[in-house]
Amino acid sequence: MKEFDALKVREEIVEWIRQWFEENGPKATAVIGISGGKDSTICAALLKEALGKERVFGVLMPQGVQPDIEDSIKVVESLGIPHCIINVGAAVDALLKDVKVAMEPSRDAAINTPPRMRMATLYAVAASLPNGGRVANTCNLSEDWIGYSTKYGDAAGDFSPLSDLTVQEVKAVGATFDEIPKELVQKAPSDGLCGQTDEDRFGFTYATLDRYIREGICEDTAVKEKIDRMHRLNLHKLRVIPKFERK
Repeated sequence: MKEFDALKVREEIVEWIRQWFEENGPKATAVIGISGGKDSTICAALLKEALGKERVFGVLMPQGVQPDIEDSIKVVESLGIPHCIINVGAAVDALLKDVKVAMEPSRDAAINTPPRMRMATLYAVAASLPNGGRVANTCNLSEDWIGYSTKYGDAAGDFSPLSDLTVQEVKAVGATFDEIPKELVQKAPSDGLCGQTDEDRFGFTYATLDRYIREGICEDTAVKEKIDRMHRLNLHKLRVIPKFERK
């Protein structure tokens, strides 16, 4: 990773969050899903610094039993932010059961329905807070680059503090915080479904991906072609929805 001033970037993000809320909800609360992973942990810390803990609301959303739910609890307790736990398991099961009446849900439907249900939950919480809420998107540039997000699921939100930072840069910003558990900043990203880390599934590391994004360098031709293909196929997730325009 090229020279990266993590503390300076942290300060810039905090100021950006403050300005965004001043323009888009001066009294609103930042609502954030807390997974226990690095992105939501670091994003929550940035929100607390920018707005104060009373204006950050964490939502823990297990799907049935979440083996690492204690990591999520550790985040909200370390930061001292208000929070609630809403289990989306029954809602996901009910929706897929109803879909099954019409057709057999595909593997993609089974994988992407939970994050979309979680996003719907975040907006329900945001709409129910006294002064309204604004939902934080916690995606980073590396995952967005290869389409590792669910359209209208975790890829949605009202504002996005981390989406211009690679995984390595997000971790560097996270390391500047003393109040969040260091093991969560370094926690290996995983979807929690297949028993593999993200890097195991990709076939390349985030360090390799980040270097390619920032410097255009990837010595492994096969990996480079795979990254390019994933980026090309998933660009639709990053673009504004196409619309017909009258001439």
